[in-house]
Amino acid sequence: MDRRSFLKASTLLSVSGTLPSCATNPVTGEKDLILLNEDEEAELGRASHKQIMKAYSRYNDPKILEYVTELGEKLATVSHRNELIYHFTVLDSPQVNAFAVPGGYVYITRGMLAYLGSEAELCGVLGHELGHITARHGVKQYSKNQVTNIFTTVVSILVGNRSLANLSQLATTAILRGFGREAELEADRVGAEYIAKIGYDPDALKNVIGVLKNQEEFDKVLAEEEGREPYAYHGVFSTHPDNDKRLQEVIKAAKKNINKIKLDENKIKYLNTIQGIPFGPGEGQGSSRGSSFYHTELDFTLKFPKGWKIENLPTSVLGTSKDRGTLIELTMRDLNRKISAKELVGRLYGDDYKNGKEINTSEYKGYVATVEINTSFGDGHKCRVAILYKNKKEAFQFIATTKDEKNFEKNIGIFDDTIKSIRKLKASEKEYGEPKRIKLYKVKKGDTFKSLSLKSSFSTHAENRLRVINNMFPTGEPIIGSTIKLVY
Repeated sequence: MDRRSFLKASTLLSVSGTLPSCATNPVTGEKDLILLNEDEEAELGRASHKQIMKAYSRYNDPKILEYVTELGEKLATVSHRNELIYHFTVLDSPQVNAFAVPGGYVYITRGMLAYLGSEAELCGVLGHELGHITARHGVKQYSKNQVTNIFTTVVSILVGNRSLANLSQLATTAILRGFGREAELEADRVGAEYIAKIGYDPDALKNVIGVLKNQEEFDKVLAEEEGREPYAYHGVFSTHPDNDKRLQEVIKAAKKNINKIKLDENKIKYLNTIQGIPFGPGEGQGSSRGSSFYHTELDFTLKFPKGWKIENLPTSVLGTSKDRGTLIELTMRDLNRKISAKELVGRLYGDDYKNGKEINTSEYKGYVATVEINTSFGDGHKCRVAILYKNKKEAFQFIATTKDEKNFEKNIGIFDDTIKSIRKLKASEKEYGEPKRIKLYKVKKGDTFKSLSLKSSFSTHAENRLRVINNMFPTGEPIIGSTIKLVY
């Protein structure tokens, strides 16, 4: 290597330690091979936190953050590393997830909060994540990766404090993927011990894992329908907790540590706290209702064909047929030139388009045409594209196609009708663009999840979605007089 690369390598080693060393694991009392000392662990945590907050935004509800922090700090006081200052963050994400990074940083998504059913279960999640920190799983995983890749990594990392910022990307990616079953089981054991010490029944942790396993299984069904990878909590669930003997042994052992002052699971307190949080996309992101999509902030609605799946993605709205073979995507585009929609279509896709025509709705004017462009379905794939000017500075941009080009021509009418359905919101429709939210409901005689699903705002799988968020999947039914979660 040249002199500059050598200097980068030597600087990294001076920051991170010249050689791996051994440290006593606070949880097991055994010696672990690590690369970072506690000060470097804290620095890695701070750098990782910055990386995470670039990818996520905070969920700005002071009441919920205070609730999560209060419970987290109670658990931290009985942890193996109670000298650390812990930082708890609620992320504004619909994903069902929680994770921790070295140095005392714990994260939980509002999506996770929506699926939990009690304060005890929330403590189970937080206890598990604290277990990862106290057992130094993140540091060990980081160290393992760094020892393995030390010579290939050092040459690509800048000198000084920025080295840890870059390394944090590697560490954070590994942490979000999980630590493997042995580490997850150790975090379960430690988490169960912590919640027992402050007075909760450790069985709450088993309930949590049951909720997450059910959510994982249900999402596998959705993912297969939608042609995507399933979303999953980073923990590794090979079986349902009722059949996991090792987990049951861990929870049974934790009961020996239970506080003499036993705490109630606080189901109603928890449900009252999370009532009203968004379910799915959050504030200012629009919302799908039946076969229509509404966006209050951008002041428009769009109607997709009946029975289509509507996905509200961070930068687009995607409608797909049941078989995922036909799709229509809407994005917003900034305008930079004072040209017609027809000219813009030509600039974007070339002048050799076909079946081009003006589109004039009651509120927007634009142009639609058939083009051949490179897509995930193949190069030179037939697509129906359209530009409709929203105002002088913004335009709606549509791309519609079929996976099998043999079906393209017969769907042009559907594409054009959907594009022409876009319009401004009526005053009575403004509320439809707001997020779906968790609402509490007291079960009455005759209520079933099927009947209650008719009141929900879910467009597909409404009955099972309600079962999952109430931990009654796959066949449970609501009990008269109980309080359950609905989504409106």
